[in-house]
Amino acid sequence: MKQWLHTDRIIAPSLLAADFGRIKEETTRAIHSGGDWLHLDVMDGNFVDNISFGPAIIQAIHETNDVFLDVHLMISRPDHYLPRFVEAGADMITVHLEAEHDVAETLRRTREAGCKAGLAINPATPLEKALPFLDQIDMLLVMTVVPGFGGQSFMHETMAKVEAAVTHREKNDLNYHIQVDGGIDAATAPIAATAGANVFVAGSSTFRAPDMAEAIQQIRQA
Repeated sequence: MKQWLHTDRIIAPSLLAADFGRIKEETTRAIHSGGDWLHLDVMDGNFVDNISFGPAIIQAIHETNDVFLDVHLMISRPDHYLPRFVEAGADMITVHLEAEHDVAETLRRTREAGCKAGLAINPATPLEKALPFLDQIDMLLVMTVVPGFGGQSFMHETMAKVEAAVTHREKNDLNYHIQVDGGIDAATAPIAATAGANVFVAGSSTFRAPDMAEAIQQIRQA
């Protein structure tokens, strides 16, 4: 059952850490293990120095599983490729502030297409650059590692941006989720939660755990 609104932590296992030879089974395992959303990292080898997958994989997951698809576009021209990911079945599309596009226009088109709109900022990007767009989004993604590869260590200094995003949301009566992505596990999730994040992307710590269900539960309750 697809879910958007939650009263507690939202756990989004990242498919980037899954066994790509068993995509359907891995997706089902994430759902049955308690994952609320499925996080799908799309990388083009240009915006980040890695290549992952494209709309075809997202469409295959959409057609075989009823889970909220949280699509994170780490690509140079998200505006150009946006219609393909909408058609593939994305429920939310998150684009990077640092990519080559008209950010406000891309967010507008995403929402007009019936998708939730997310905006991501890299560790080196100050929150101030995202402020003009925070009234146009459903979720802010604060990257807690340098994007492009899984398995990196959590960057504690990014929590100041999460805290500032919470303050801005409250001051301006906004309603966006705050997501963290990178190095999230049972040890770092409470740090991010204390700062104000409520959506947790977890790759290696979930898909590569001995017991995925237990790992997700630990992140949820930590």
